[in-house]
Amino acid sequence: MSKQLPGPLIVVVGETASGKSGLAIKIAKKWDGEIISADSRTIYRGMDIGTAKPTPSEMEGIPHYGFDLVEPNQRFSAAQFKDYAMTKISDILSRGKTPILVGGTGLYVDGVLFNYSFGGKVDEKQRGRLNNKTVDELATLANRMGIVASPELLKNKRHLIRLIERNGETQNTSELFYNALITGINVPKSKLRERIESRTEKMFRMGLRKEYNDLREKFDVNSEAFTGIGYKEFSDWESGNTSMSEVKRHIVKNTMGLAKKQRTWFKRNPYIEWVDSEAAALELVSDFMDNK
Repeated sequence: MSKQLPGPLIVVVGETASGKSGLAIKIAKKWDGEIISADSRTIYRGMDIGTAKPTPSEMEGIPHYGFDLVEPNQRFSAAQFKDYAMTKISDILSRGKTPILVGGTGLYVDGVLFNYSFGGKVDEKQRGRLNNKTVDELATLANRMGIVASPELLKNKRHLIRLIERNGETQNTSELFYNALITGINVPKSKLRERIESRTEKMFRMGLRKEYNDLREKFDVNSEAFTGIGYKEFSDWESGNTSMSEVKRHIVKNTMGLAKKQRTWFKRNPYIEWVDSEAAALELVSDFMDNK
């Protein structure tokens, strides 16, 4: 007899600006859903424009979770997110609603889907020493420790550090913890760039520069939150080394780089059903909900 998995859970993944949020809202409206954001940047309070949080009007009355969990100078780990999201999923299911997990932060999504065990408390001294090393130095260290990792992980500093801290132990991604439909949105690169450029212009019209200045007055610019795209690009402008048009250009360039990393991460997940349109995604969801 097969194991009964909790659910149903609908998951929407893809690159930044791929249309995940809009699709999730349409799903929520049709199947009485509530949305959990799996994004490592929207967790910060006061960082609304630069992280592209949906506005109250854009949420269209659908309950959203995962926003404004901590202050910009506070830590929030993937393990904490997993616990938070799984609690929310259980609560949503207990009320007869449909939980919808939406995000571009691969580790957040996978931590929930595969019920990752993230280990114990981080050794801050070791983490500090590892953070001071370059990616090449970390890759060399991992190799000396006998750690085998995929090429993309060997280029990613954060994931290399986690692998070294866990002595090479990887998470089990062979079995889903939930009865879940995972759909991913494919967007052509040229169209994605257009969306990112348009969204960046919109952020500036909405007051991104003021948001940055307000946050700068309250928090240390070296806080983790300020390393995010939409904020870190202002450092050169603040010191007078670049123009505002260059800040915009760098935001677009860095966002495209983020999109590439997100695409690489999600393409490894064999459970994701990729679609080229909202209509195709909604058809998948309809079939899944009819047979849940």
